[in-house]
Amino acid sequence: MGTERLTFLGYQGRRILRLYHLYRVAIGLVLVLLISSDLHSDLMRMINPAAFHYGAWIYLILNILTAVLLQNPKRELPVMVLALLDVSLLAALFYFAGGTPSGIGNLLIVAVAIANILLHGRVGFFIAAVAATGLIYLTFYLSLNDSAASGQYVQAAALGTLCFAAALLVQGLTRRLQVSETLARQRAEEVANLEALNAQILQRMRTGILVLDPQGRVLLANQGALELLGQQSLTGERLAPRCPEIIKGLQQWRDNPTLRPRNFKATPDGATLQPSFATLQHGVKQDTLVFLEDISQIAQKAQQLKLASLGRLTASIAHEIRNPLGAISHAAQLLQESEVLDPADLRLTQIIQDHSRRMNLVIENVLQLSRRRQAEPQLLDLKYWVHRFSSEFRQTLSAQHLVHVETQGSSLQTRMDPNQLIQVLTNLVQNGLRYSGQKHGQAQVWLKVFRDESSDLPVLEVLDDGAGVPADQVQNIFEPFFTTENKGTGLGLYISRELCESNQARLDYREREEGGSCFRIVFAHPRKLT
Repeated sequence: MGTERLTFLGYQGRRILRLYHLYRVAIGLVLVLLISSDLHSDLMRMINPAAFHYGAWIYLILNILTAVLLQNPKRELPVMVLALLDVSLLAALFYFAGGTPSGIGNLLIVAVAIANILLHGRVGFFIAAVAATGLIYLTFYLSLNDSAASGQYVQAAALGTLCFAAALLVQGLTRRLQVSETLARQRAEEVANLEALNAQILQRMRTGILVLDPQGRVLLANQGALELLGQQSLTGERLAPRCPEIIKGLQQWRDNPTLRPRNFKATPDGATLQPSFATLQHGVKQDTLVFLEDISQIAQKAQQLKLASLGRLTASIAHEIRNPLGAISHAAQLLQESEVLDPADLRLTQIIQDHSRRMNLVIENVLQLSRRRQAEPQLLDLKYWVHRFSSEFRQTLSAQHLVHVETQGSSLQTRMDPNQLIQVLTNLVQNGLRYSGQKHGQAQVWLKVFRDESSDLPVLEVLDDGAGVPADQVQNIFEPFFTTENKGTGLGLYISRELCESNQARLDYREREEGGSCFRIVFAHPRKLT
């Protein structure tokens, strides 16, 4: 009797118990109305009207009390006591009303059936046995006092049999319902677990996923899409104001699904994204599923493979190229020393020399990429290191070139290969001085060292007051072989970024409000670099 039956039935069991309370209170009210209107004298052949009168009131009052006090029993015992009390009171009323002709025996069958919904197994059959025994015993006791009750044995036996039949039928049906409910609950839990798993997988996917309704409103956006688009929240909002490139690609896909949508960047410093679209049908409703792929790493790997192949090819033929290139350059130098050449010919020899040096520089840079050694990070104090670098670099400059150093905060430490950092800064400072000198009589570059407030990472900025990078070229300046100078190779910034990333640092370009360029290096935390 210590097992918790209602816990197994859960909400359904509590609902049945409440209906059982209402049913018993309704029966009590009907009986009280009968005795109050004197209809019981016509409907029932009572042997003790006064006892039946008091019994009806007691039945009503007890049922009201139990309905109020017994709302959510945690154990089986209170429900069993309630069922026994109900059966006992109905059996007493059955006796006072004159036996089977009163019809109260039918109420006992209903009470047994409801009790077997709440109480299973032997306890339910025990309630049925109590009701059947009470019917037969009280009929026998009535026959001792009233000879007319002797003919009620068959009816009493039939009512007792119906009590057991009701118990068997209800328990069988309840058992099946329990199995169905358990199976449905398991299936619901499995579906909920799968839904939670799918939601977790969807949120953790690096691929951005958006679901758009026909009006272009975002119905769903996973975390990957929010990060790629640089947004905090998109659900419920129209996508056109936030990211018009996706809407343009969607319209193009709807017009011609065979065309590949254009790549785009959601933010100036963000990744390059490749959108793709699919139809999501929900009955008559048709939504659109948008996938956003970050192709920056793919493009970077393709470039690395291209440069590696180019480096191997250059390493194989460098000797054959350098020998004739050296001969051409030497011949041009000898021609320049000739006294019989006019100025036009001297100009041609100078062009040969310039382009020979440029070709040699391209070969050197590509060889450097193919032979680049692994980074050997060391713990650096950036404030001290930048001051030493600028002091040594100034010794190679003319009076028209200035390098300023500004530092903020206390010691700023990071881990980076110092030789590779020298190569990166030398390239950036030389570029800054060149562009600054093209716009001003005196070329200037500023080196600023500080700690980023948002990420708490050390930052080094190289700033100049030149013309800056045109907006339409910003996305291409770190691509290999992209250059706007006739004498450039287009590998300087690419190599600089590659060297930074090999040390887990990040090199980016930022526009300056006051004009000029800003190249920012965000270093890794010294404890996080492995």
